[in-house]
Amino acid sequence: MNKKVKRKIKSLVKIIFGRTIVVVLSIALQIIFLITFVMYFSNHFVYFSAAMAVLSLIVLICIINEKTNPYYKLAWVVPIVLIPIFGTLLYIFVRLQLGTRIMNRDIRDQIKRSAPFIPQDKAVMDELEKASEKEKNFSVYMKKYAGFPTLKNSGAEYFPTGEEAFYAIVKELEKAEKFIFMEFFIVEEGEMWNTVLSILERKAAQGVEVRFMYDGMSSLVLVPYSYPKKLAARGIKCRMFSPLKPVFSTVQNNRDHRKIIVIDGHTAFTGGVNMADEYINKFERFGYWKDTAVMIKGDAVKSFTVMFLQNWNIYNKKDEYDDYALYTEDTGNAPAYEDGFVIPYGDSPLDNENVGKTVYLDIINRAEKYVHIMTPYLILDEEMTQALTYAAKRGVDVSIIMPHIPDKKYAYLLARSYYGELISAGVKIYEFIPGFIHAKGFVSDDKKAVIGSINLDYRSLFLHFECACYFYRCAVVEDVEKDMLETIEKCRLITLDDCKKYNIFKKLAGRVLRLFAPLM
Repeated sequence: MNKKVKRKIKSLVKIIFGRTIVVVLSIALQIIFLITFVMYFSNHFVYFSAAMAVLSLIVLICIINEKTNPYYKLAWVVPIVLIPIFGTLLYIFVRLQLGTRIMNRDIRDQIKRSAPFIPQDKAVMDELEKASEKEKNFSVYMKKYAGFPTLKNSGAEYFPTGEEAFYAIVKELEKAEKFIFMEFFIVEEGEMWNTVLSILERKAAQGVEVRFMYDGMSSLVLVPYSYPKKLAARGIKCRMFSPLKPVFSTVQNNRDHRKIIVIDGHTAFTGGVNMADEYINKFERFGYWKDTAVMIKGDAVKSFTVMFLQNWNIYNKKDEYDDYALYTEDTGNAPAYEDGFVIPYGDSPLDNENVGKTVYLDIINRAEKYVHIMTPYLILDEEMTQALTYAAKRGVDVSIIMPHIPDKKYAYLLARSYYGELISAGVKIYEFIPGFIHAKGFVSDDKKAVIGSINLDYRSLFLHFECACYFYRCAVVEDVEKDMLETIEKCRLITLDDCKKYNIFKKLAGRVLRLFAPLM
């Protein structure tokens, strides 16, 4: 029996006999109860349906006038029109979610407390303004609305594969002397995580403070629900972000999709790589797994330290930013980085400010020569579609690298539904023949690049906690572009003829899935 089959059997056993089935069944029973409740009242009370019709109309008016993405409005309008009573009650239930409001309040509190530790240096802004007035304006937005400053005195190293990133991570973890902070979407036992875990355990025994946080979704099939206790027994402080509970709640839709490592306040990593073997191709799932990451040194690391603590402190409400955010390299040993401008940033789904999307749109809209993109998913709203097509129409080389072997069939069908209109406008779409693209990267005009956890889909742009690093006039931009061009050589260019020949039923499925795109 090969490794792939063994892993599938192991996951299935965990689902059937673990806590996962309890959570899923409990939520399903709550939904069934709600439907039954609605049907009963509809059949037994004459005025109930009439009252609900009026309420549905009021709700529709409220939705239409909301300051939100039009596709999200459509995602609510459709169920309310088709199944008015259930759709209306579901919408009211979602809007009144106490858990979401509490989390949002706590996050805002942490952002307010941490702000003094990541101020904007005026000298950096003055220098940036001399380099580019538009870039300075962008920097003002990032500080005022994202909460993160533009920094200098920072260096970066780009890793075009998960394997190279893993090697660097292990090397840097071994050097830790004060603290290690790690935040990931996925953690799964295997060669990658077991190697890292052994280092963390050893470092903790040496007196290094080790904190590890992972998203609660991993507890469904990858690790036990009690995993934090298991790590605590090894001297590692561990938290599960937003644990999945057997309660029908929208707060469970806001996952922590970030990938962050901070070591001693002077070294940080981010990118697409999670703590599981497929990310370093020790285990094959969808052909070759192409991922990327970046290591940051210097002043910019402070922003990642704060970013980690903001989410960590949601659960203990402590003020400990001055204990860690002020750490940096020893002045006598720290190299002088003179390499461009860097903005590490996070994005919260609860603050009504879509920072991740805004950064991507800014890059596309200000591109003069090219925009090259890597993304595993392509689920676009009208604004993003318009930006991509307009850039191509005005002569910008817009190239998007997508997987040829997808991890989610429905996401691929949905992505294909955008191919035709993008290609017709001049956008080039490439599919990575060796396998799956999990990298999330933008690069433009040999001047700017973004590497982080943010996909081109609704979940990353609107629903998840995300992070990334923006580089302007940094040497690492050249490395990102080099990787893009080398990856394109391993891709197949999709043509309009390919779109016309695509299976009619798959085309139809993709179009239907667009109705539910905001949920994917």
